[in-house]
Amino acid sequence: MPWKIINTMDQKIQLIADWQLQNFSLTDLSQKYGISRPTVYKLIERYGQLGIEGLKEQSRAPKNCPHRTPKEILNLIIQEKLKNRNRGPRKIRAQLKRQHPELNLPAISTVSYWLKKEGLVEKRKKRLHVPPYTQPFCKCHAPNDVWSIDYKGQFYMKNGHVCYPLTVSDNFSRFLLGCKALAGPRYDPTRRYLELIFREYGLPDAIRNDNGTPFASKCIGGLSRLSIWFIQQGIIPERIEKGCPQENGRHERMHRTLKKDALNPKASNNKEQQKKFDIFRHDYNNYRPHEALNDQIPSDYYKKSNRPYVERPHPPEYGYDYTIRQVRQSGELKLKGQMFYITKLLTGQPIGLKEIADGIWQLQYSFYVLGSVDLRKNRIIRN
Repeated sequence: MPWKIINTMDQKIQLIADWQLQNFSLTDLSQKYGISRPTVYKLIERYGQLGIEGLKEQSRAPKNCPHRTPKEILNLIIQEKLKNRNRGPRKIRAQLKRQHPELNLPAISTVSYWLKKEGLVEKRKKRLHVPPYTQPFCKCHAPNDVWSIDYKGQFYMKNGHVCYPLTVSDNFSRFLLGCKALAGPRYDPTRRYLELIFREYGLPDAIRNDNGTPFASKCIGGLSRLSIWFIQQGIIPERIEKGCPQENGRHERMHRTLKKDALNPKASNNKEQQKKFDIFRHDYNNYRPHEALNDQIPSDYYKKSNRPYVERPHPPEYGYDYTIRQVRQSGELKLKGQMFYITKLLTGQPIGLKEIADGIWQLQYSFYVLGSVDLRKNRIIRN
């Protein structure tokens, strides 16, 4: 015969039965059932008022809440939201305040709470952003240690067409390596112009840029077609923090001079504007003294890199402690029987994986760390 399971309610009923028999004192009941004397008093009192229903578990919620939003104000909030579903809690509260100045309206956060609770707020879609660059910037002690690249703010020429000046400079010497008038910040013309610069001046150790197109994207590691090409050339693609142009301050200061000397006035067309950029670049590098260079000129400090441009770089190689996986056409790679999406930009490229903790594998392309794979949670951890 199985043991009889006694729940809390059965014990309460047994306590009342013992009390009604008058064979036990309140102290005895307290000791027998392992509860305090005030609890015994409370159960007996509830039983006397409500019967068996009084022994059931009671709600611990307060019977009244002085801070709760009054029903009439809540109805006004809901009605105002239904009039215009595009308005948020701030505007709804402001509108009600104008319509009912005598009412004590709740805070904006409270209005937002009730709108969400009543199902009147649509959940926003999660937007992807360019992931932040987490590695420290390379030191700049000599020419070609770090270059900076950016698109100077676009402007309209006299013919009504837009010009996007692409600028490249050496951070150590302030030497302006290139200034090209382009029609837009696109990958193909950016790469073609950089190839000309690489062939003439060689390769830097790192290139610093912002998070815009075509330098970065929203995929893992902030990779773009251009930054992948940098990595294949052995160049570290550095990205400044979003909204922090001061991290590329030397290049931004050059843009200020460029705007003053080469864009005032603006040229009639792209060809004439490029002539002005060429004149500015020659003067900036060879005749204009620079305070940061002890009033010397950038060409006195700059020397070409001893790293030549490679037309067709070899695929990246990894050490013996790495597991190599190739990115499929779907942008995925397979590890330990599980599929992980990386990016289609690396289709056909070898990726190196190294276990750095139990179930955590570091994910990198060549020398560039993209993030890590968490096999325990079956997900990618972005840097």
